[in-house]
Amino acid sequence: MNQLHLMYRFAYLIPILFFLSAACKNNIDTVNAVTAKNTFPDKTGKDVELIFSDSAKLKIKLISPWLEYYTRDTSYVIFPKGVHVLFYDDSAKIKTELTAKYGIRYEGIGRMEAKNDVTLVNEKGERLNTEHLIWDEQKQLIYTEAFVKIKTANEIIYGNGLESNQDFTRYKIKNIKGTLALSEDEHNKK
Repeated sequence: MNQLHLMYRFAYLIPILFFLSAACKNNIDTVNAVTAKNTFPDKTGKDVELIFSDSAKLKIKLISPWLEYYTRDTSYVIFPKGVHVLFYDDSAKIKTELTAKYGIRYEGIGRMEAKNDVTLVNEKGERLNTEHLIWDEQKQLIYTEAFVKIKTANEIIYGNGLESNQDFTRYKIKNIKGTLALSEDEHNKK
């Protein structure tokens, strides 16, 4: 009687075990589709510093805590943990400085995008803040269609969209939303 009672007691487990064993089978087409895509980077780097020069003169220094390099139809480098870019003049003096929490550089087309809390500061101390900024390396231009905030020595300008030279010394806000003049006290704050 004990064995029969025990058998009835665990009889409900048989369908559950059968269901669980059937649920663990993989569809071979799904497995092949997932593993066929090369989603992993070809190279990675930690605490990276890249130097770009022209005629033996330092032009750009790019610093990132982590990079992932992908070789595809268009090779690209991702900076998922942030990027810090320094642009130099011919005297090796920093002209412009860019920081962002995320960056991606498309090698074949010479374009870099900075996203998430992007800050660009020029040699005059003028500061651009936006969430998305594109740098066209060939044309030496930066631009965005996103919301921008520019703080100069005398004012703060808000708008949507921006076009500028690479040094961020000549720029145009496409759609100005407002301007706030700074008082003498605010002017002296950094």
